[in-house]
Amino acid sequence: MKHRTEWFEELQKNVSDLIARSPVADVERNVRGLMTQAFSKLDLVPREDFDIQAELLRRARADLQQLVLRVEVLEAKLAERQGGPAAALSSDSQEQK
Repeated sequence: MKHRTEWFEELQKNVSDLIARSPVADVERNVRGLMTQAFSKLDLVPREDFDIQAELLRRARADLQQLVLRVEVLEAKLAERQGGPAAALSSDSQEQK
C-alpha cells in the first residue's frame, strides 16, 4: 500500500512539474504581467475610496438642492417686498442693461 501512495505522490509531483513548465504557465505569467502593467497605467482607486467620494458627492448634491430652494424662497420674499413679481422682473432687466 505504501508503494502505491509513493507512486501517486510521484505522479502528482511529475504532473505539477509538467504544468509548471508548460506553455500554459508561461501564457498565464505573461497575461498577468500585461494586466499588471496596464492597470498600473490607469488611474484606479480602491473601492473604499470610490464609495467615500460617492457619498460625499451625494451629500453635496443634497446641500446644493437645499441651497437652491432657500435662494428661491428669498428671491420670492424680495420680489414681494419690491412690489411683486413684475417689479423683480423689471429690476432684473434693468440690471442686465
